[in-house]
Amino acid sequence: MAAPLTKRAVDAAEPRTGEYFIWCGKLAGFGARIYPSGRKVFVAQVRIGRAQRRVKIGPYGALTVEQARERAKTIIQTAADGRDPQREKREMRGAITVAELCQEYLKAARTGLVITRFQREKSPRTVVIDEGRISRHILPLIGTIPARDLCRADVQRMLDAISAGKTAITLKTKPRGRAVVRGGAGTAARAVGVLGGIYTWARRRGLVPDGLNPAHGVEKAVSKARDRVLRTNELRTLGEVLDSRQDSAPAAVAAVRLIALTGLRRDEACGLRWREIDELGHCLRLERTKTGRSVRPIGKAAMEHLRGLPRRDESEWAFPRADGKAPVDMKKSIVAVFDAAGLTDARSHDLRRTFASVAADLGFGDATIAELLGHARQGVTERHYVRRSDPVLLAAADKVSAVIHSALSISRSSDVHRSPERATAPR
Repeated sequence: MAAPLTKRAVDAAEPRTGEYFIWCGKLAGFGARIYPSGRKVFVAQVRIGRAQRRVKIGPYGALTVEQARERAKTIIQTAADGRDPQREKREMRGAITVAELCQEYLKAARTGLVITRFQREKSPRTVVIDEGRISRHILPLIGTIPARDLCRADVQRMLDAISAGKTAITLKTKPRGRAVVRGGAGTAARAVGVLGGIYTWARRRGLVPDGLNPAHGVEKAVSKARDRVLRTNELRTLGEVLDSRQDSAPAAVAAVRLIALTGLRRDEACGLRWREIDELGHCLRLERTKTGRSVRPIGKAAMEHLRGLPRRDESEWAFPRADGKAPVDMKKSIVAVFDAAGLTDARSHDLRRTFASVAADLGFGDATIAELLGHARQGVTERHYVRRSDPVLLAAADKVSAVIHSALSISRSSDVHRSPERATAPR
């Protein structure tokens, strides 16, 4: 009767002039290789197609006979399933970690090789945000795990840790700047979203197994949709602050007023180029937005505001930096305007939402409001058939901007249009 390979048999195997094998009589293909030096290594001999392979399991001593036998069973079964265990072992040794996968993704994103759901390359600003979420949350928690081995439970634990504030830290950024990383449920959900996007990108390029995306199906808190809009009295207070800060923070004041009168996103307003302003067509022809190129009809009040902006001949930007080579960063100064008006729970995007709310109160439909705000067309009908004529959109933009302009200017004029109270104040 064939005998199994035992510790006694391996211990008794003496070195010879040449290497030789001792085989297990119970598990075909499992054995130990004895070298002339006396070194003993467990192996599994399998057949892949017509080729015979010996797969190294590990040295005797580091592995017991029973541990090696269990690994041999796995290797033999892998070969029986038609897979190549030696190749899989090589691939496992060279498998990239989550950290390395993230770096490959960021390298591609910086060179424009990552495409968004709007079929355009990721903007540099979005890439910077992704870098922050990766370096401050993803890498500290799961960066060392092989990318192919990352499972949903690992991602769930990462999300729970970020939600609990375990990645919270204060980092020094610039000589006078710092980043306060707090974590929380919202940050955790966005970090998981970035990780899911990375795996989708990697899967299409063969960097992880097909079908693998451990970020899918993770239990996360659903962010509550914001519905903050500014009431007429809040617009009036904001207008007073804009007037009072006209000399101390002219760029931030002008940008906030432009956002209020047009419903632009903050980055769209602050990054506006002079060539994007079409005075004849009463619109903005934005070259780069979240949804790609976009044409935004604007009202007379908004166009008058743009005409009044100071222009520096050497700069293409409506709100240039001191050297004129790029738009000025006004994020903090815009926040300061809202805080000064006592609107600590409101920011520039709430002005965009207010613009939409006023348009709805004036009786304009969802499709018209979406066109005014530059929302992406989602359905087939919207993408291919819904088209508003310019006069209709211009009339809508003109009415909305007039109402908001009146509300912002109400403290400076006794001749106030009566519609702002009815149109802007949410019930």
